[in-house]
Amino acid sequence: MATKQAPSSTSQLETATRKYQDLQDELSKAVDSREKLGAQQVETESVKKEFATLKSTNTVYKLIGPVLVPQDQGEAKSNVEKRLEFISSELKRVEALIKDLGEQSEKVKSEIVRLQTSKQTTKPQGPDAPATTVV
Repeated sequence: MATKQAPSSTSQLETATRKYQDLQDELSKAVDSREKLGAQQVETESVKKEFATLKSTNTVYKLIGPVLVPQDQGEAKSNVEKRLEFISSELKRVEALIKDLGEQSEKVKSEIVRLQTSKQTTKPQGPDAPATTVV
């Protein structure tokens, strides 16, 4: 009966380990996304500060492909505001995702520790038992 339980706990451990690794990969991607959004937010805020110093007589240009096209100053300021709102909402979404993935990761990590502990306590004892090392 112990031989039937060992493969089951081993496969459970392997499954949990794979799930943990997948969660860590997703968490890493989410953190990268947060860093990119943070950089975009800083850049867009600096554009907003530049716009605040403009006079109504200044011309704003928008780069479309290889061409600079004049753009209405009010429209440009509005676009920057909308971009900041979008970036802020995306940052909130990514922060929530990071929190969720962290919590899921901790649950799976606890499960792995429980399975490893269970596996160690059920391994055969005595001089005839094979030497195993759990890493």
